[in-house]
Formats: sequence, C-alpha cells, structure tokens
Amino acid sequence: MKFQVISAISLLLSSAIAAPPPALRTFDVMALHSASPIHFAQMSAAKSGLYLNFPLQNATCKGESSGHATFYIANEELVLYSCEQEKQKVFVDRSGMGQGVVGFLTGSQSLPRYGETKGWRVDGDKNLFFKDAGLIACPVSLDGSWRIWLGLGFQTPGGNKGCLGMTARTLDNKNPVSCWYRQN
Repeated sequence: MKFQVISAISLLLSSAIAAPPPALRTFDVMALHSASPIHFAQMSAAKSGLYLNFPLQNATCKGESSGHATFYIANEELVLYSCEQEKQKVFVDRSGMGQGVVGFLTGSQSLPRYGETKGWRVDGDKNLFFKDAGLIACPVSLDGSWRIWLGLGFQTPGGNKGCLGMTARTLDNKNPVSCWYRQN
C-alpha cells in the first residue's frame, strides 16, 4: 500500500516537472491616434527607450527582423522578446522627476531610483497599460520618431512638447524573431 502511494506521488511529481512551460503570448505594439503622424506606427526599442516611427532600431536579431520590437508579459513585467539568457525589461518612472519616462534595462542593470517594472497588463481589447495608465508619444528630433512615455497628465513630460495620447494596441506575433536591442 505504501509503495503504491509513493509510486503515485512520484508519478505525479515527475509529470509536473516534465510539463512544458505555458506558451508566452508574444506581441507587437501599434499606436492608434486617428489623423496623426503616429496612427498605425509600430513600436521599436532603441537607445534605452521605446519609440514610434524610429527609422533604424539597430537590433541584433536571429533571423529577419520586422524593424519593430516584439514583447511578452511575464509576472506583470513587459519584456522584449529574445532567446538570450539576460532579459531586457521595460521600466517606467512615475515620480515627479521621471514624469512617466519609459525605458528598458538589460539583465541585472539597476532600475532608476523610482523605476518600476511590475504592473504591465493587456486589457480585453488588447490594449497595453501600466497600472491603468495608458501611453503617450512625444516627438523627438530623431528622424521624425516619437518617444514613448506613460500618460500621467504631465503637459510636457521631460520638457517635450506636442505629445499625443494614444491607444497602444497589441498585435499577436505568432512567429517572433529573437532580437537583442541596443541601449546606446
């Protein structure tokens, strides 16, 4: 009797350990803001930040890249899709100093003083949020690109003017390409 119980427990444990991890939902992000320069723009990762209409993200990819970033969410953290061991995680700084800046870190890099990585989610309409705050895009002088910020109500986050609110729509990516995004 004891042998049967031990065998059953052993079998259950071995099947639980051998089970593959749940599949990640990988996605790209597209901006929605009708009649604007960012409408339908795809999100890219470069220079430690996230951008729309960025001309060349200069990522190192294992395969042909689409030119924009692919993400997934694990434990409420937004992660850039890569097969590398070190993860590249997206952070936000909602403090008065950070004013909603959005960036990404590699591996064990330290977060900014008030930086946060946990709180990302996709709602039922497939829109991306951080703790119920949406995203905005601010024009920068990098070839017509727009830097992504968290929409916290600042009129000129980081001194940027002309920012636009946007819906960050996630688009399923069933065939993601592993990329390593440069921070400089």
